[in-house]
Amino acid sequence: MTLSRTRLAVAATAVAVLAAGTPVAYAALDGEPAVVAARGRAYVQTRLFFGTERPDGGPAVTPREFSAFIDRHVTPAFPDGLTVQDGQGQWRDATGGIERERSYELILLYPAGESGSRDGSVEEIRTAYRKLYGQESVARVDERVRVDF
Repeated sequence: MTLSRTRLAVAATAVAVLAAGTPVAYAALDGEPAVVAARGRAYVQTRLFFGTERPDGGPAVTPREFSAFIDRHVTPAFPDGLTVQDGQGQWRDATGGIERERSYELILLYPAGESGSRDGSVEEIRTAYRKLYGQESVARVDERVRVDF
């Protein structure tokens, strides 16, 4: 390899290394894939999954009860907004049985820089629901995302 090819290879490698930390999104323009800079700011998306059947056989959590739970325990901690979706889920309980139940998915978005301070609030929500409605668990999923409002 000649000296100029070596310099070109080193320069190309440096550009690739520097660009590796840059968020990108993929788009198709006229059938050709293109790479464009991702929009938005770094956020964390936390999703919580709430079952409604009670392990002790008591009455299922009603939509009215769940709405009151959101008003009392979630909105004060996340007043900027949230999304609740109805679902139908299934999971294996502590005894090994498959449980099917009506469920809710709560979606929270908050700046990535606030993830440490928001963690306690999310855990308080999970704990409160388990205690209030006798649940074995409330599933939690956290993902880093880019958000543009």
